[in-house]
Amino acid sequence: MRTFFAKNSSYDNETVSSDLLSSLNESQQAAAQHFEGPALVIAGAGSGKTRTVVHRIAYLMETYGVVPQQILAVTFTNKAAGEMKERVEHLIGPEGRDVWVSTFHSACLRILRTYGELIGLKPGFVIYDDTDQLDVLKEVLETVRGIEEANPRVLRALIDRSKSNLWGPEMLAQEGERQLGNMISGVPIELLVEAYHRYEMRLRKANAVDFNDILGRTVELFSNHHDVLERVQQRAVFIHVDEYQDTNHVQYQLTQQLASKNRNLMVVGDPDQSIYAFRGADVRNILDFQQDFHDAEVYRLELNYRSVGSVIKLANTLIVQNEGRLDKDLKPVKGDGEMVKIYRATDHRSEADFVARQVERLLAARDFSYNDFAVLYRTNSQSRVLEEALRRASIPAKIVGGVGFYDRREVKDILSYAKAALNPADDVAWKRILNRPKRGVGKTSEENLAAWASRHNARFYDALKNAEEVLKGTPAVKKILEFMDFMDELMDAATTLEAAQFLKLIFDSSGYMQMLKDEASFEAQARIENLEELLNAVLEWQEEGGGSISEFLDEAALMASVDDRAVKAVNDEVPDEAVTLMTLHNAKGLEFPVVFLVGMEENLIPHRSSTASLADIEEERRLLYVGITRAQEELMLVHCESRMSFGRTEIARPSRFLEDIPKGMLSEIDIMGQELADASRLSKFSRNVWQAPSAPLPKDNKSESASLASFKGGEHVSHPRFGKGTVVGVSGDGAKAEITVIFKEAGAKRLLLKYANLSPA
Repeated sequence: MRTFFAKNSSYDNETVSSDLLSSLNESQQAAAQHFEGPALVIAGAGSGKTRTVVHRIAYLMETYGVVPQQILAVTFTNKAAGEMKERVEHLIGPEGRDVWVSTFHSACLRILRTYGELIGLKPGFVIYDDTDQLDVLKEVLETVRGIEEANPRVLRALIDRSKSNLWGPEMLAQEGERQLGNMISGVPIELLVEAYHRYEMRLRKANAVDFNDILGRTVELFSNHHDVLERVQQRAVFIHVDEYQDTNHVQYQLTQQLASKNRNLMVVGDPDQSIYAFRGADVRNILDFQQDFHDAEVYRLELNYRSVGSVIKLANTLIVQNEGRLDKDLKPVKGDGEMVKIYRATDHRSEADFVARQVERLLAARDFSYNDFAVLYRTNSQSRVLEEALRRASIPAKIVGGVGFYDRREVKDILSYAKAALNPADDVAWKRILNRPKRGVGKTSEENLAAWASRHNARFYDALKNAEEVLKGTPAVKKILEFMDFMDELMDAATTLEAAQFLKLIFDSSGYMQMLKDEASFEAQARIENLEELLNAVLEWQEEGGGSISEFLDEAALMASVDDRAVKAVNDEVPDEAVTLMTLHNAKGLEFPVVFLVGMEENLIPHRSSTASLADIEEERRLLYVGITRAQEELMLVHCESRMSFGRTEIARPSRFLEDIPKGMLSEIDIMGQELADASRLSKFSRNVWQAPSAPLPKDNKSESASLASFKGGEHVSHPRFGKGTVVGVSGDGAKAEITVIFKEAGAKRLLLKYANLSPA
């Protein structure tokens, strides 16, 4: 029995416009012609998944007479939803405007605006953005004894994670300790649960929801009011969910609820491009789709229209190493193209100079524009040397998803400490650092200090020095006096220490770095890395003859000025052409004729914070796969022999992922882009990148011959007690050499290699 209202009482499955499917390949046509029942579309990179979904919507209407009001297409961003809606209207005509194309949040907000009163949301309820949420959490923390000084961002991250898992305060109390531990950033979880409870009470009292509530409260609505769910199901008879590999638990539940009656659910995605676990995305949602729907039809879109064959071959070779995936073999429509190139730089500055030189070379040799080039990296902190190298070469560049290095908040905060120490009259700097990190000086106290300075025509610094008089014994006085004692020491040190030593003093003594470590979020880790890179910048500047922090601030001001103009130019769409700099995460969904993947080293890709589990490493491999498949015509991989990290130059080990690539698949080039044909010019260091298969495990694991050189990461091993596992990390040497293995049953174990007693699995 059909579960939809047809436009006409009769129709013929055979009578469909031949033009409708003529532009699709065979696999796309098969998916587009899917009618009723669940379907999984495994859509490889550049395989035309949006085109397939749009034509499927048109096919439902043209062939089966489905009315547009009963078709729902859900995607993740407003931009993607807008593009899909535009393409639907272009293909179908004005009727396409009635197809429900939306993001998850927009669709759920529409439902809550209609039915929200049933779960206690009064008409006109407000939505708290990130800033509103933090303001409420700051007030809440002041009411929970024992965590008044806790970082509100830590609590926000915990609440966001809880709501993505559909955990209220009670569920967090049950699940939190088991999954997260009994302490989070040094705060007992029971106190955070209490704060979460009070936060929810504040939202209810204010008739407000936060961003995550929009989804969670809709699940609540559907669970408690089945009549409402049935009404929405009548509006969403045929459901399409794009980028299904990026759904989290609450989005998964919503999809299951909506599809529970009609079961006409088509999910589209690629588990090989699931890279947002840090946001709560769960790749198992797409991997387990056929367990949720045993009768699901599976369609594979494997023709890639984006990249040349050499890029696709490399991508396939890399990603097949992952265990958590669905079989898929991308096939290029284009020819083989040029071989993927690899360059071994001496250090990170040489890496950046190589990129600049190759951009210049390709511009001169080929019909490229600056817009055709993208430089992708794992962490935002890597952009600094690239920005500077391109600037020296007079190559315009833009940073996507970020701002120039010296305009980043944490960089400006730390440099403001230095400015304040050097100049008591710099009111802007003193006001910026007073409560960064949070010191218990409230907004009212700060306003009173500023008002006193204004009345007395004095500096904000003078008001701080006279805090006892200005604030008359309020609790903030003690905090300000402690802060000023620290700043007095800093002011003395500013004229006696070299710039790098002075910067380290700020890191160690201000509490700023500790604040970021306590936050323990993905964003905080990125800020820490930017501060580490700031220290690297100061040390490099000192090596070139710089000295005091005062002189470095002059240099940084000039750099920030250039960065500011560059960002404004990007926002105003001027200049028309620029090389794109961005992280691998921000590159998802984009494509460029020429792509540079820099920092192809251990601790960068895979990132040092993502090697604790096999799942983490597989996500890092997927992230690299996404970067590789952005390249349309040329791809260049770059790794360094050494790299500066937190002020120290360290040997850089090539990424373990390079070891998955057979030597013949890559062409090593020099700084000029010329292939290194003479094997003698390849150092042992470089050749080791392509040793495959890895060296065999030592026969006698207890002998001194058992060394880390025997392991390169990724080997499948067996332990007499823990069973089978995968090597994910190695460290140390000699008798202290250690190996980290993720065992399927026992989890992560760190073992002394000398006594590990491992054998090949």
